[in-house]
Amino acid sequence: MSKPTAVLICPGRGTYNKTELGTLARTHGVDPLIARWDALREETGQETLSALDEADRFQASRHTTGDNASALIYACSALDAFAARQTHDIRAVTGNSLGWYIALAAAGAAGPLDGMRIVNTMGTLMHREGVGGQILYPFVDEDWREIEGARADLLTLVSQIDARDGMRLAPSIHLGGMLVVAGNDPALDAFQAALPRIEDRYPLRLPNHAAFHTDLLSHVAAKGRETLGEDLFRQPEITLIDGRGALWAPLSTDVQALRDYTLGHQVTRTYDFTAAVQSAARNVAPERFIVTGPGTTLGSAVAQALIAIGWQGIDSKRAFLDRQAKDPVVISMGRADQRGLVVPD
Repeated sequence: MSKPTAVLICPGRGTYNKTELGTLARTHGVDPLIARWDALREETGQETLSALDEADRFQASRHTTGDNASALIYACSALDAFAARQTHDIRAVTGNSLGWYIALAAAGAAGPLDGMRIVNTMGTLMHREGVGGQILYPFVDEDWREIEGARADLLTLVSQIDARDGMRLAPSIHLGGMLVVAGNDPALDAFQAALPRIEDRYPLRLPNHAAFHTDLLSHVAAKGRETLGEDLFRQPEITLIDGRGALWAPLSTDVQALRDYTLGHQVTRTYDFTAAVQSAARNVAPERFIVTGPGTTLGSAVAQALIAIGWQGIDSKRAFLDRQAKDPVVISMGRADQRGLVVPD
């Protein structure tokens, strides 16, 4: 029997929270890679992933910082990806923000240990030297269709604030029906003050996040290039789709260019996750989009990206949910009711 075709999607920061405590041990038990990753962390004087994951209680000050959260998410996501590769014909791999680093390992463009070195280095640099922050705001209606002009209005507001003295603001991530903006604190305050409240939740300031995917982090990108050599990167085994929607194919990838993108453009320029998902849909036409754990927050962004192009007739939240009930197209491995579709018990 042939395996279902799929695109793997690796999540970003903010996906390992209180409800995810214990995920690594619960879903992957004593996988030998965990001990090897723990040893890498011990070499750098950092708390092990096992100790973090098996803590008695979740502490935001401990579990959501860049140096710890990035490595935890990498471990959970990479092991999920390796499991999914056993049961599905993976046609492409992509990710959101931090998920790009995980995608490198999931697609074989970095080994499991080298992938952890990349993630741990960049996560630690972000924690120690990151500046600014991020805010999340939606531009779709209740049926996940774009409100006419809403996205353009948000981008105009970002440009207007960025033009003010002492303020730096830019689009950080295009995330389905959400825009993530990043900048310095005065600009973020101005952006937040200018927007109406939605669902008593948005605009949402993301905790322990820096101004990812803007030139405010050029110094972090430079230090990453100083630390992480080309030897950590290699030809992907599966096509990678980056934060522009561009493809990096097996056998034809320029490994130096892949490193340059990862430690350059990817850090300092807008990450278009929407374009990545849409590129995957158009270029490899998978039967499924599999979102690796931890967490369950990325599925809606994937659905909204597909709705925006009317993929396979899915043009609204209602149409998406109808399709999910009959034949799930977006599967979140962080959901207990969907994980079994990828990794049978």
